[in-house]
Amino acid sequence: MPVFLNTTSPEFEAAFQTLLSAKREDSPDVDAVVAGIIDDVRSRGDAAVIELTSKFDRLELTPETLAFSADETAEAVAQVTPEDRAALQLAAERIRAYHEKQMPEDHQWTDEAGATLGWRWSAVSAAGLYVPGGLASYPSSVLMNAIPAKVAGVERLAIVVPTPDGQANPLVLLAAQLSGVDEIYRIGGAQAVAALAYGTDSIAPVDKITGPGNAFVAAAKRRVFGKVGIDMIAGPSEILVIADKDNEPDWIALDLLSQAEHDESAQSILITDDAGFGQTVAQAVEKRLETLQRRAIAGASWREFGAIITVRNLDEAAVLSNRIAPEHLELCVADPVALSEKTIHAGAIFLGQYTPEAIGDYVGGPNHVLPTARSARFSSGLSVMDFLKRTTLSQVTPEALRAIGPAAETLAQSESLEAHGLSVTARLNRLNG
Repeated sequence: MPVFLNTTSPEFEAAFQTLLSAKREDSPDVDAVVAGIIDDVRSRGDAAVIELTSKFDRLELTPETLAFSADETAEAVAQVTPEDRAALQLAAERIRAYHEKQMPEDHQWTDEAGATLGWRWSAVSAAGLYVPGGLASYPSSVLMNAIPAKVAGVERLAIVVPTPDGQANPLVLLAAQLSGVDEIYRIGGAQAVAALAYGTDSIAPVDKITGPGNAFVAAAKRRVFGKVGIDMIAGPSEILVIADKDNEPDWIALDLLSQAEHDESAQSILITDDAGFGQTVAQAVEKRLETLQRRAIAGASWREFGAIITVRNLDEAAVLSNRIAPEHLELCVADPVALSEKTIHAGAIFLGQYTPEAIGDYVGGPNHVLPTARSARFSSGLSVMDFLKRTTLSQVTPEALRAIGPAAETLAQSESLEAHGLSVTARLNRLNG
């Protein structure tokens, strides 16, 4: 059973703190192993990647077969049913349209001193996307990672997707095709991250790596950060639903289970201002768990990390929501827009009872790669901004240098950086001589 909490209880704060601090991440100490894999790939390149792929994925490759050929991709994509193709195309169109609106504009102006200032945006030249592999891999994640990169203007986009025993998911390859991916490699694990970061004879290095993965992939991303950029280190999925009694309990139960079925370490929380409604939802969850295909996973998540919290009112619910800072936040209340203005820490907010989180996972448009483990307090979900760089621009005229240069000289002197100051002084002497 999940934890039942009530803010009127004297023990609430201690119990809530326990809920917030519960360790859900399954992160075994793999750093030493990953460090060895990265060093091996850096020194032996293709040979190391091929050897590790044989060991972990039971797939024999050569430098020539590391990547899917155009014919292999076309053959796999041809297996996709018309219904699946249409659904994936709709998702791709909506995701692309949403992210196109995120593109920032260059800006430039001349200030009162006569200096021309501004900034311009440019995309990283190459990006790599990690896609968890096998037949259970998720084509939606390909769309969510690859489309923002291409909208941002990334010239070269490579994905790595492990194919254990040579089995690839045709939908993943179609998603790559729809997203404009340039290269698809059938490799995975820490060795794939290392290959993207440092390059091999067959795989050119990239500038940024995004995408989810297991503990080895997460550790590899941490290790290569600095050599390349990364998106985030994502933890288990989570959802917080704030709901009043004027909801269908079974709908709320299914929304909670939509994240619980991801992973035994996922977390689903309901906050409601009606204790009776909370109990009814809990019963609906148990009933759904009797028949859900992934009931073993979802049941373990719900029992170990689920929670139902009763609050005095929705203002109190908003305060708790901000402390939780959930990855996904559903507001199933009479006025979700008003409540959303008070819930400022969340990866993504879903407004109203007809906006289940699952819409956001697939066809809503906003990105489903979101901050977890309370990191929504200080970070955002994946966007085109992850693939863009801002470069500042400055042009100082002689008149502007006369106006602002003396202050620069003074500040340089205060910091004992003589050459800094002299670089300004030399120019002012010419102008004033």
